[in-house]
Amino acid sequence: FFTLLVQLGLAWDLSDQPLLPIGTVYDPFVLRGLDALIHAVYSGSRFVFAGTPSGITLAPEGGAHQSTITPSVGLELPNLVIIEPVFARATEWLLCDALGRIASDPSGQRLGSEFEPSGSYYFRLSTRAVDQAPFEAARKRLGDRQLREQVLSGAYRLVDASEDGEAGQRRPEINLVASGAVMPEVIAASVLLRQEGVAAHVIDVTSQSRLSAAWSNSIRRAVRASSVRDRPGALHAPFAAGKPILTVHDAASHSMAWLGSALGVPGMSLGVDTFGQSGTVADVYRHHMLDAESITTAALVALTG
Repeated sequence: FFTLLVQLGLAWDLSDQPLLPIGTVYDPFVLRGLDALIHAVYSGSRFVFAGTPSGITLAPEGGAHQSTITPSVGLELPNLVIIEPVFARATEWLLCDALGRIASDPSGQRLGSEFEPSGSYYFRLSTRAVDQAPFEAARKRLGDRQLREQVLSGAYRLVDASEDGEAGQRRPEINLVASGAVMPEVIAASVLLRQEGVAAHVIDVTSQSRLSAAWSNSIRRAVRASSVRDRPGALHAPFAAGKPILTVHDAASHSMAWLGSALGVPGMSLGVDTFGQSGTVADVYRHHMLDAESITTAALVALTG
């Protein structure tokens, strides 16, 4: 699969005919083709592939058919951008953007104020049905232009708790940060926290790669300038500044644990750190503390820590 994609993705170099290769693979099998994938991105091949379904959301199919560390592979491989959207319109924006970049000059493009080399794009997706209403509410609040820019940059504020007046009443605030299929539980937890007097902002991370690149680039600039004064600024936009962070991911808990350090705030992470179990999605989420009640409890612990 990846050997074919590498050849199709090098068509611009081999035959002077750019192609837009798109493939799909069962997400747990990304690791089976890892050697070929590494060769593909090392060679400069440009393509899109979707790993789907993913995570423990595959619980009814059995514990062996689940992926936990694939986000880390996508995040850490050079020339590969991992994208994990949860809403349909965001997926459309991100896919069209990725194809546009593949069709561009191989030297790369600008993404806002940051440079992103042309490479390959890994969409980690799910087959879980998700209510689209929260995203439509964010579109109404921000407008398509601003929301699309934030989605493409890697993260946006899906639920702004300050809209209900919590932050203005000096209630405790926390950033609930999540990627992918677990988002409904995170949104439900934000409602439970509101009932407890906590302003819980929900941040949807659409691309860890782009957040990490923004953070790394800010560090490099600070080192070159011999100053760390403005280093955290690269990530502040969608997050409530200076507030604790709780990351929730249908993947290894460490995959987004770095965000607390990057933001310079206390952080906790929930995820999947043991081999998967079979059962209903609700039961397996509860086992791994990815259900709304567990997320709420973890957020309260993060606030008191």
